[in-house]
Amino acid sequence: FTAKNGVKMSASTSSEDLPRMSEAIPFFQRPPVLQKEYAGDVGFDPLRLASNSEDLFEKREAEIKHARLAMLAAAGWPLSELLDDKIAVQFNAQSVLDYSGRVPSLLNGGLDKISPVWWGFCIGLTAAIDLYGVKRARASGPDSDYIPGDLGFDPLGLYPDDEEGKKRMQLAEIKHGRTAMIAVTLYAIEEALTSKGVV
Repeated sequence: FTAKNGVKMSASTSSEDLPRMSEAIPFFQRPPVLQKEYAGDVGFDPLRLASNSEDLFEKREAEIKHARLAMLAAAGWPLSELLDDKIAVQFNAQSVLDYSGRVPSLLNGGLDKISPVWWGFCIGLTAAIDLYGVKRARASGPDSDYIPGDLGFDPLGLYPDDEEGKKRMQLAEIKHGRTAMIAVTLYAIEEALTSKGVV
């Protein structure tokens, strides 16, 4: 059957089939709204942030967006510390790294070194992508195979055609994204505490 939000669920999935406790932290109870509809659902929502299936759908949309940004940041942060000086020399520009080789960030400071034109471009681009995603999500009907975060963007054709491959790819994306969100948080804390770059 299909949920109201357009997410297809297995007909065999029922509350009786699910474990009573979270698979992530076994002494926490699985919240009733977590029905293993989405990749990476291990029954972990101790603060009960999702109250119903529509709310869960919106939270998953937000999680995927943040996960994708974090994966870019987890790679981009150390790469920028390694390559910024070299790139700045090539373009006859001033490096934005601080005296200890740290990138500009909220905790490190230095965000004022970045051009307002670049900030405007970034905000405009992300707003356009987000609005496109919201429009796509709202346009999906009850029989749609839309999943949270599906922008229909796969220029290299990496997304598999078979259901098993799709599930595997979705699980890999959310696991890597969650790891990246933790990594970027730790980058910021490490640089703030040690006053040294992560590389």
